[in-house]
Amino acid sequence: MARKRVSSGIAGVDEILHGGFFTSSSYLIVGSAGTGKTVMSMQWLAAGVEAGERTLFVTLAEPAHKIRQNVESFGWPIDRIEIVDLTYVDESSGPGEGEYEIFPASDVERIPTWQNLFRVIEEQRPSRIVIDSLTQLRYLSVDDYQFRKHLMRLVNFLDHCGCTALLAYEPVELEQEASVALAVDGIIRLRMQVSQNRVIGLRSMQVEKLRGSDFISGLHPFRITATGMTVFPHRIELIDRTPPSEDILSTGVTELDELLAGGIETGTTSMLTGPPGVGKSTLSVRFVATAAERGYPGVIYAFEESIDSILRRSRNVGIDVEPLLADGRMRIVPVNALQLYPDEFLSMVRRDVDGGARVVSVDSLRGYTLAMEEFGTPVAHLHNLVTHLNRRGVTTMLLNEVEFITGDLRATDLGVSHVADNIVLMRYAEYRSSVIKVIGCLKKRLGGFQPELRELKISSDGIHVSGKLSFLRGILSGIPAFSIGADGETIER
Repeated sequence: MARKRVSSGIAGVDEILHGGFFTSSSYLIVGSAGTGKTVMSMQWLAAGVEAGERTLFVTLAEPAHKIRQNVESFGWPIDRIEIVDLTYVDESSGPGEGEYEIFPASDVERIPTWQNLFRVIEEQRPSRIVIDSLTQLRYLSVDDYQFRKHLMRLVNFLDHCGCTALLAYEPVELEQEASVALAVDGIIRLRMQVSQNRVIGLRSMQVEKLRGSDFISGLHPFRITATGMTVFPHRIELIDRTPPSEDILSTGVTELDELLAGGIETGTTSMLTGPPGVGKSTLSVRFVATAAERGYPGVIYAFEESIDSILRRSRNVGIDVEPLLADGRMRIVPVNALQLYPDEFLSMVRRDVDGGARVVSVDSLRGYTLAMEEFGTPVAHLHNLVTHLNRRGVTTMLLNEVEFITGDLRATDLGVSHVADNIVLMRYAEYRSSVIKVIGCLKKRLGGFQPELRELKISSDGIHVSGKLSFLRGILSGIPAFSIGADGETIER
């Protein structure tokens, strides 16, 4: 018979635990001061109140009125959570004239706090309980042996009473007293580290133990906002790609569609690569808008530009996206790369795809990399993102900025070209003492394309692509020369 679980009430945690906490089980919440142990615990109790359960918060370290003050801004039903303050015990009152006999008399006389804790649990009979913290109980114990003995009795008693318990504990104490980890059914560690490059706090959660169940391993970033804790699971997406359909999306530029043998297959990943200012963002907006007009809702994640800037540029080149934004067929989401967790961005994309987005544009990989570099290899995070979008059959466009305006040719500076099904190269070239823009297709995994280089023009009349630049050679070097015909004559337009 499957064991019953209860929801944590915290976004992301149930997914990490593969269904929530097991009932009648005890879990350590390990973290140093300020990591969020109290917030997580009270949010979990608030979820229990909403579910009609009896809840109890036992504080041994901080007065009850301080607990209420610290969490009242979150809007939880704190007045319906029973908070028992055991921060002060009158030692002169004795153990209570023997009204509780879980300890031998010799022990009871020395530990009224332990006894009062058991008494409170027996009187309240909560289904959810938080004890903050076991560290204080360890300090009250005569020695390590007494602490281990009393802790085992506490865990067994909670199980006997049908309580699901979160027990706060300091990480230093856990390292010194490993037996605590053996006594409980699970361990969840909360961390807050300071980013070396950004000088901001990075919060994360890690499940170190969960008896009776698998869980999502790794560090899961989380935020504490005005509504409480939100955790972003570090998902490793399964490579189970939805086969691309035979439907082809237009780029919105007729001549470019001809170059791409009709356009871009739905469900594929395309990369627009080129130096700054060559027109990648403009072409991306044209593509997403055209897809939206055809019934493929799209989202542009803008890491480097504001919405107003994108709208203004689009209007200047004849791309009218306001009606599409107004009716929800297209969205532009500005992203601050300095504030984002990788798994937070993935959760954002997953939510938008679940909401109906069929086309996604990431503008650009430079900004995306800036957001990811604090959390491991950006290539791994990008691969995870693209894997999810491929599995959902989403058409994806990645904008990649290369540093070289002319000279050395490379698809990307990041080593991520392998994730793309299609690669469209955009670059500058010098022609008759003027700078022109050139576009061509380097790769199209699922179909043919014209292996030609053509001139790209972006003006108030829109985006236009010329015919093949057959009269020039060495274009990819950035400094082309006129081609020489079979008769030895220079070929010009």
